[in-house]
Amino acid sequence: MQPTLIEAKTLPEAWFLCLKELVERSELIEHLDTMGRRLWEPQGIHQYTIDRGSFKGGQRLEFDYITIHVEFPNSRPLVPDVPLGIPAPVTQEYIENYLPYLMTDKVSPNEQYTYGQYLWKQIPQIIKMYKEGGYNTNQAFMAVGDENSINQNDPPCLRGIDTRIQNGKLHFMVYFRSWDLWGGFPANLGGIQILKEYMASEIGVEDGEIFASSKGLHLYDTVWELAKMVVRR
Repeated sequence: MQPTLIEAKTLPEAWFLCLKELVERSELIEHLDTMGRRLWEPQGIHQYTIDRGSFKGGQRLEFDYITIHVEFPNSRPLVPDVPLGIPAPVTQEYIENYLPYLMTDKVSPNEQYTYGQYLWKQIPQIIKMYKEGGYNTNQAFMAVGDENSINQNDPPCLRGIDTRIQNGKLHFMVYFRSWDLWGGFPANLGGIQILKEYMASEIGVEDGEIFASSKGLHLYDTVWELAKMVVRR
Protein backbone atom coordinates (compact mmCIF):
# COMPACT_ATOMS: atom_id res chain seq x y z
CA MET A 1 0.00 0.00 0.00
CA GLN A 2 1.13 3.52 -0.77
CA PRO A 3 -0.24 6.56 1.08
CA THR A 4 -1.30 9.73 -0.75
CA LEU A 5 -1.17 13.30 0.54
CA ILE A 6 -3.24 16.07 -1.04
CA GLU A 7 -2.53 19.70 -0.13
CA ALA A 8 -5.30 22.13 -1.07
CA LYS A 9 -6.35 25.68 -0.29
CA THR A 10 -10.13 25.21 -0.55
CA LEU A 11 -12.69 22.40 -0.46
CA PRO A 12 -13.46 22.58 -4.21
CA GLU A 13 -9.73 22.44 -4.99
CA ALA A 14 -9.30 19.43 -2.70
CA TRP A 15 -12.13 17.61 -4.52
CA PHE A 16 -10.65 18.35 -7.94
CA LEU A 17 -7.11 17.32 -6.93
CA CYS A 18 -8.37 14.01 -5.56
CA LEU A 19 -10.28 13.35 -8.78
CA LYS A 20 -7.22 14.26 -10.83
CA GLU A 21 -4.89 11.97 -8.87
CA LEU A 22 -7.24 8.98 -9.03
CA VAL A 23 -8.06 9.37 -12.73
CA GLU A 24 -4.50 10.04 -13.90
CA ARG A 25 -3.00 7.20 -11.88
CA SER A 26 -5.61 4.75 -13.19
CA GLU A 27 -4.91 5.85 -16.77
CA LEU A 28 -1.17 5.39 -16.24
CA ILE A 29 -1.69 1.85 -15.02
CA GLU A 30 -4.00 1.09 -17.94
CA HIS A 31 -1.46 2.52 -20.40
CA LEU A 32 1.43 0.52 -19.01
CA ASP A 33 -0.64 -2.67 -18.96
CA THR A 34 -1.47 -2.30 -22.66
CA MET A 35 2.24 -1.94 -23.39
CA GLY A 36 3.00 -5.14 -21.53
CA ARG A 37 5.15 -3.36 -19.01
CA ARG A 38 5.22 -4.62 -15.45
CA LEU A 39 4.39 -2.06 -12.78
CA TRP A 40 7.35 -2.18 -10.43
CA GLU A 41 6.32 0.86 -8.39
CA PRO A 42 3.04 0.94 -6.45
CA GLN A 43 0.61 3.60 -7.63
CA GLY A 44 -1.31 4.08 -4.36
CA ILE A 45 -4.64 3.03 -5.91
CA HIS A 46 -6.48 -0.18 -6.64
CA GLN A 47 -9.58 -1.33 -8.54
CA TYR A 48 -11.84 -4.10 -7.32
CA THR A 49 -15.26 -5.71 -7.54
CA ILE A 50 -17.41 -4.99 -4.48
CA ASP A 51 -18.18 -8.18 -2.54
CA ARG A 52 -20.10 -6.48 0.27
CA GLY A 53 -21.48 -2.97 0.69
CA SER A 54 -23.05 -0.32 -1.49
CA PHE A 55 -23.43 -1.28 -5.18
CA LYS A 56 -22.39 -4.89 -4.58
CA GLY A 57 -21.04 -6.40 -7.79
CA GLY A 58 -19.96 -3.03 -9.16
CA GLN A 59 -16.44 -1.65 -9.45
CA ARG A 60 -14.60 0.78 -7.20
CA LEU A 61 -11.45 2.71 -8.07
CA GLU A 62 -9.92 3.56 -4.72
CA PHE A 63 -6.92 5.14 -3.01
CA ASP A 64 -4.94 2.78 -0.75
CA TYR A 65 -4.91 5.44 1.96
CA ILE A 66 -5.24 9.19 1.60
CA THR A 67 -4.86 12.27 3.76
CA ILE A 68 -6.23 15.61 2.57
CA HIS A 69 -5.15 18.90 4.14
CA VAL A 70 -7.37 21.89 3.40
CA GLU A 71 -5.84 25.16 4.58
CA PHE A 72 -8.81 27.49 4.08
CA PRO A 73 -11.93 25.28 4.10
CA ASN A 74 -14.16 28.26 4.99
CA SER A 75 -13.45 29.88 1.61
CA ARG A 76 -16.66 30.19 -0.44
CA PRO A 77 -18.05 28.57 -2.44
CA LEU A 78 -17.90 25.30 -0.55
CA VAL A 79 -19.16 23.27 -3.51
CA PRO A 80 -17.11 22.37 -6.60
CA ASP A 81 -17.73 23.98 -9.98
CA VAL A 82 -18.04 21.57 -12.90
CA PRO A 83 -18.13 22.23 -16.66
CA LEU A 84 -21.44 22.82 -18.42
CA GLY A 85 -23.22 19.61 -19.31
CA ILE A 86 -21.86 17.68 -16.32
CA PRO A 87 -24.28 17.24 -13.41
CA ALA A 88 -23.03 18.94 -10.25
CA PRO A 89 -22.14 16.39 -7.56
CA VAL A 90 -23.71 18.58 -4.87
CA THR A 91 -25.26 22.04 -4.44
CA GLN A 92 -24.91 24.67 -1.73
CA GLU A 93 -28.59 24.19 -0.89
CA TYR A 94 -27.99 20.48 -0.34
CA ILE A 95 -25.10 21.20 2.04
CA GLU A 96 -27.21 23.63 4.06
CA ASN A 97 -30.01 21.05 4.30
CA TYR A 98 -27.42 18.40 5.18
CA LEU A 99 -26.42 20.20 8.37
CA PRO A 100 -29.29 18.78 10.48
CA TYR A 101 -27.90 15.31 9.74
CA LEU A 102 -24.83 16.37 11.74
CA MET A 103 -26.46 18.32 14.55
CA THR A 104 -29.77 16.60 15.39
CA ASP A 105 -30.78 13.06 16.28
CA LYS A 106 -33.67 12.92 13.80
CA VAL A 107 -33.73 9.66 11.81
CA SER A 108 -36.26 9.24 8.99
CA PRO A 109 -38.18 5.94 8.64
CA ASN A 110 -36.11 4.93 5.59
CA GLU A 111 -32.75 5.63 7.29
CA GLN A 112 -30.66 3.23 9.36
CA TYR A 113 -28.85 6.10 11.06
CA THR A 114 -27.63 9.67 10.69
CA TYR A 115 -24.30 11.10 11.80
CA GLY A 116 -26.22 13.54 13.97
CA GLN A 117 -27.70 10.62 15.87
CA TYR A 118 -24.23 10.11 17.34
CA LEU A 119 -22.90 13.68 17.25
CA TRP A 120 -25.75 15.82 18.58
CA LYS A 121 -24.98 15.20 22.26
CA GLN A 122 -21.21 15.38 21.80
CA ILE A 123 -21.15 18.75 20.05
CA PRO A 124 -22.26 20.81 23.09
CA GLN A 125 -20.01 18.70 25.32
CA ILE A 126 -16.96 19.58 23.20
CA ILE A 127 -17.90 23.26 23.24
CA LYS A 128 -18.27 23.14 27.03
CA MET A 129 -14.99 21.25 27.43
CA TYR A 130 -13.02 23.94 25.61
CA LYS A 131 -14.82 26.90 27.21
CA GLU A 132 -14.58 25.64 30.77
CA GLY A 133 -11.48 23.44 30.75
CA GLY A 134 -9.11 25.27 28.43
CA TYR A 135 -7.81 24.61 24.95
CA ASN A 136 -4.81 22.38 25.66
CA THR A 137 -6.41 18.94 25.62
CA ASN A 138 -6.39 15.84 23.42
CA GLN A 139 -9.75 14.59 24.69
CA ALA A 140 -12.08 16.61 22.44
CA PHE A 141 -12.97 13.77 20.07
CA MET A 142 -16.44 12.96 18.70
CA ALA A 143 -17.17 9.35 17.75
CA VAL A 144 -19.65 8.12 15.14
CA GLY A 145 -21.05 4.60 15.42
CA ASP A 146 -21.10 2.08 18.27
CA GLU A 147 -20.63 -1.66 18.87
CA ASN A 148 -23.85 -2.41 16.97
CA SER A 149 -22.85 -0.53 13.82
CA ILE A 150 -20.99 -3.55 12.45
CA ASN A 151 -24.34 -5.36 12.17
CA GLN A 152 -25.89 -2.74 9.88
CA ASN A 153 -26.12 -3.34 6.13
CA ASP A 154 -24.30 -0.03 5.63
CA PRO A 155 -22.42 1.07 8.77
CA PRO A 156 -21.57 4.78 9.13
CA CYS A 157 -18.91 5.95 6.69
CA LEU A 158 -17.77 8.83 8.89
CA ARG A 159 -16.33 7.31 12.06
CA GLY A 160 -14.92 10.24 13.97
CA ILE A 161 -14.22 13.96 14.17
CA ASP A 162 -11.19 14.89 16.24
CA THR A 163 -10.63 18.52 17.18
CA ARG A 164 -7.83 20.80 18.22
CA ILE A 165 -7.57 24.47 19.10
CA GLN A 166 -4.18 25.84 18.16
CA ASN A 167 -3.10 29.42 17.50
CA GLY A 168 -6.59 30.60 18.35
CA LYS A 169 -8.30 28.46 15.69
CA LEU A 170 -10.50 25.36 15.79
CA HIS A 171 -9.22 22.59 13.50
CA PHE A 172 -10.98 19.35 12.54
CA MET A 173 -9.40 15.96 11.82
CA VAL A 174 -11.96 13.57 10.32
CA TYR A 175 -11.79 9.90 9.35
CA PHE A 176 -13.99 7.99 6.89
CA ARG A 177 -13.88 4.18 6.70
CA SER A 178 -15.45 4.41 3.20
CA TRP A 179 -15.95 7.60 1.20
CA ASP A 180 -17.60 8.30 -2.15
CA LEU A 181 -15.38 10.87 -3.84
CA TRP A 182 -17.90 12.06 -6.43
CA GLY A 183 -20.86 13.16 -4.29
CA GLY A 184 -20.03 12.20 -0.73
CA PHE A 185 -16.76 14.11 -0.42
CA PRO A 186 -18.13 17.61 -1.20
CA ALA A 187 -21.37 17.08 0.72
CA ASN A 188 -19.68 15.66 3.81
CA LEU A 189 -16.85 18.18 4.04
CA GLY A 190 -19.15 21.10 3.22
CA GLY A 191 -21.49 20.16 6.06
CA ILE A 192 -18.62 19.42 8.44
CA GLN A 193 -17.09 22.79 7.63
CA ILE A 194 -20.31 24.62 8.53
CA LEU A 195 -20.45 22.61 11.76
CA LYS A 196 -16.87 23.65 12.53
CA GLU A 197 -17.71 27.32 11.95
CA TYR A 198 -20.64 27.03 14.34
CA MET A 199 -18.55 25.37 17.04
CA ALA A 200 -15.71 27.87 16.67
CA SER A 201 -18.19 30.74 17.09
CA GLU A 202 -19.69 29.14 20.20
CA ILE A 203 -16.26 28.54 21.73
CA GLY A 204 -15.06 32.02 20.86
CA VAL A 205 -12.16 31.14 18.53
CA GLU A 206 -11.50 31.51 14.81
CA ASP A 207 -12.29 28.87 12.22
CA GLY A 208 -9.34 26.68 11.26
CA GLU A 209 -8.17 23.92 8.91
CA ILE A 210 -9.44 20.47 7.99
CA PHE A 211 -7.42 17.26 7.82
CA ALA A 212 -9.39 14.35 6.36
CA SER A 213 -8.20 10.78 5.90
CA SER A 214 -9.60 7.50 4.62
CA LYS A 215 -8.59 4.02 3.53
CA GLY A 216 -11.64 3.97 1.27
CA LEU A 217 -11.89 7.16 -0.82
CA HIS A 218 -13.27 5.88 -4.10
CA LEU A 219 -15.14 6.41 -7.36
CA TYR A 220 -17.85 4.02 -8.49
CA ASP A 221 -17.66 2.84 -12.10
CA THR A 222 -20.92 4.69 -12.82
CA VAL A 223 -19.09 8.05 -12.65
CA TRP A 224 -15.65 7.19 -14.07
CA GLU A 225 -16.37 8.90 -17.38
CA LEU A 226 -17.79 12.00 -15.66
CA ALA A 227 -14.65 12.22 -13.52
CA LYS A 228 -12.48 12.08 -16.64
CA MET A 229 -14.50 14.91 -18.22
CA VAL A 230 -14.01 17.10 -15.13
CA VAL A 231 -10.27 16.42 -14.98
CA ARG A 232 -9.81 17.20 -18.68
CA ARG A 233 -11.88 20.40 -18.72
